[in-house]
Amino acid sequence: MTKKETQQRILKLKELIEQHRYQYHVLDQQTMSNAALDSLKHELYQLEQAYPEFITPDSPTQRVGGKPLKEFTKVKHAKRMLSMEDVFTREEFEDWYIRISKLTDVPFHFFCMPKVDGLAMSLVYEDGLLKTAATRGDGEIGEDVTQNIRTISAIPLQLRGNSAKGRIEVRGEICFPIKEFEAFNKKLVRDGEKPFANPRNAAAGSIRQLDPKVTALRKLSFVAWELVSDVGQKDMEEAWNFLKMMGFRTAPDSKTYTSMQSVEDHWHALQKKREALKFWVDGMVVRVSEKKIYESLGVIGKTPRGLVAWKFPAEEATTMVKEIEWFVGRTGALTPVAVFEPTWVGGTTVQHATLHNMDEIERLDVRVGDTVILFKAGDIIPKVKEVLKDLRPSNTKRVQPPVHCPVCGSDVIKREGEVAMYCKNKRCFAQDREAVLHAARAFEIDGLGPQIVAALLEQQLVHRAPDLFTVKSEDLLALEGFAQRSSQKLVAEIQSKKEIPLSQFIIALGIRHVGEQTALDLAEHFGTLAKLQKATLEEFQSVPNIGEVVAKSIHEYLEKTYHQELIADYLDHGVHVVSMKSKKEPGRLAGKTFVVTGTLASLSREEAKESIRALGGSVSSFVSSKTDYVVVGEDPGSKAQKAKELGVSTLSEKAFLAMIGK
Repeated sequence: MTKKETQQRILKLKELIEQHRYQYHVLDQQTMSNAALDSLKHELYQLEQAYPEFITPDSPTQRVGGKPLKEFTKVKHAKRMLSMEDVFTREEFEDWYIRISKLTDVPFHFFCMPKVDGLAMSLVYEDGLLKTAATRGDGEIGEDVTQNIRTISAIPLQLRGNSAKGRIEVRGEICFPIKEFEAFNKKLVRDGEKPFANPRNAAAGSIRQLDPKVTALRKLSFVAWELVSDVGQKDMEEAWNFLKMMGFRTAPDSKTYTSMQSVEDHWHALQKKREALKFWVDGMVVRVSEKKIYESLGVIGKTPRGLVAWKFPAEEATTMVKEIEWFVGRTGALTPVAVFEPTWVGGTTVQHATLHNMDEIERLDVRVGDTVILFKAGDIIPKVKEVLKDLRPSNTKRVQPPVHCPVCGSDVIKREGEVAMYCKNKRCFAQDREAVLHAARAFEIDGLGPQIVAALLEQQLVHRAPDLFTVKSEDLLALEGFAQRSSQKLVAEIQSKKEIPLSQFIIALGIRHVGEQTALDLAEHFGTLAKLQKATLEEFQSVPNIGEVVAKSIHEYLEKTYHQELIADYLDHGVHVVSMKSKKEPGRLAGKTFVVTGTLASLSREEAKESIRALGGSVSSFVSSKTDYVVVGEDPGSKAQKAKELGVSTLSEKAFLAMIGK
C-alpha cells in the first residue's frame, strides 16, 4: 500500500473497531467475535508502528490498559497415559454429566483447570530425586527424555517436603511460555530460519532434541496437572496442595465447584483471561474431584469417564485477500483459492482457503483487496466466514469466472446441472499431474509430491500413472535435488507398492463420481479386475448403492480405449491387483447408506465411516434420495440442508453413537 492508502486504511480500521466497541461495551451487543476484533486491532497497531505520524490519541491502540544422545530409549508407563474426551457446548457437557451421574450414587464436585496446550509428560521421582521423564508416546510406552527435562528450571530435580518418600509420579504439560515463544521465533527469523507455527509444536520439537544444550536455550516451562501416586490426597484440591508443597507450578485459575452453572461461568471467565495467561490455553478440563469416585468411574477406550476437555469456541481472525487463484484438479475442475498474507488462526498459520466454486464467491461477494474473517475450528480446513465490506477499498472489482484454463489456456466449460467449471483439454498438464498424484496416493507411495511428479512429466520420464513403475534410479539423477541414495530410495518405494487391493486400484483409476465407498462396493460385487472390466451397464446398475449416473460414468470410462490401455500398462509393468474376497455376513446396518458431514467430537469422520462399514453399512459422499441417514456434526455445511430438502433422516452424533453401539 502507498502511504496515502495506509492512512485511509488506518482511518477505516479505527472507525470499524470503535463501532464494534460501542456495540459491545455500551449496547451489550456482540457484533464480531473477540478473535476477529483482536485481529483488526493487531493490524492497526502494525500499520501505526510503520507510520507513527498517523497515531492519534483516540486510536484503540493508545488505551492504557548435558551430553547429546544418539537416540531416545523407551519407557513403559506404570499407569497408562490416557487422552480426554472433548466437548464443545453446554449441551454436550450436560450429556457427559448425565452419563457419569448414572454410574455413581455418591455426590461429587467438579474440579476445573485450564487446558494448557503443550506436550504431556510423566515425571517419576525416587525418594525425592528425579529418576525419569517420559513422553506420552502411545499411552503405554513413551520416550525417555530425562536429560532434556533436567534443563527446565520449572521442574524440581529434588522434591520438597516429607511426602516425597518412595516412588512419586507427577504428570503435566511441557509448554513454551508465550513471551518466551515469541522472543524465540523472532530470533529464528533474524537468523534466517523458519519460525515455529505454534508454542505446542515448538515445545514438542524442543523436548525431542538429541542435544540437551539445545533444549536448555529455549526456556521451556512445566505445569503439573495430576499427582498419580497416592500420598493421601482425597480430592483434586488436596492433590494441588501436595504438588505445590513438592515444588511444582500447578495450572492457574483451578477451582472446585458444585454446580454445572458455576462450571460454565468459570469456562467463560477463563476465555476472557486466556490472553493474559502465560501459556497457550485451548479449553478447560472438568474432572470429578473426589479420587475414589473418579477411579470408580473407570475408562472407556482411551479416555477416563471422569473428565472432559470443554474446548473454547473456534478461533477467528481477519486478513486481507491478496489474490484469488484457480486450481485445476485431475478431473479438470477449476477450484478458486483465496490467497492471504500469513495469518495466525486456530493454532496454525494460514495462507490459503478454498472458495469452492463461483457460486460461493458470489454468495460471499469476496473480492481481491477485501478484508475477511477467517474461521477455523480445531483441525478443520480454514474457511472465509464473512467479508467486512466497511473496509472494502473503493477500487475493488467483482471476481469474473475464468474463460481459459490457467494452466494450458484451453477453453473453460460448464456442464449442465453442475456448479463447477472444467478445463476442456483432456491432456492439460495440470490434469496429468493431479491424475498421477491421485494414483500415487491410492497406491500409498510415500515421497512422491507435486514437484517431483511435475518434473517427471516435464522430462517425459512419465506420461501417465503406470509409467511410475518403469522409472529407474538413474532416470531420477537428472532431476534437481536427487542424488544416488535418494533416487534409489524413491524407486525402491515405488516398486514395493506394486501389489494393491482391487478397491484401491479402482480409486487409483480416477473414475468420475467413484469415491472410496463406491470403489469398495464395486470390488465386493465383482471380486476381480477381469470381471469388473467385462461388466455391462446393466450389471453396474445392479450394484447396491450405485445409481444410474455413477453406473454410466464407470461403464463409459472402462469402454474407452485410452483407459483400457491404461489398465493394461499397469499390469504389464508388474502391478498385481489383489482380488476381493466374498463379503462377510451382513451386519445390522446392512443395506443402509450413510453420509457423514461436519466435525464429530468423539471420533474422526474416517473412524465413523469405518464403524459403519464394519456393521455392514455403506458410506456415500453425496446426499441423494437413496441415502438412509446423514450423520451431522459441528459446522455441517450444505449436506445437512440437502438432507432436509430430500426428507432424509439426520442423526446427531449422540444418536449415531447409540446406533453403532458406542
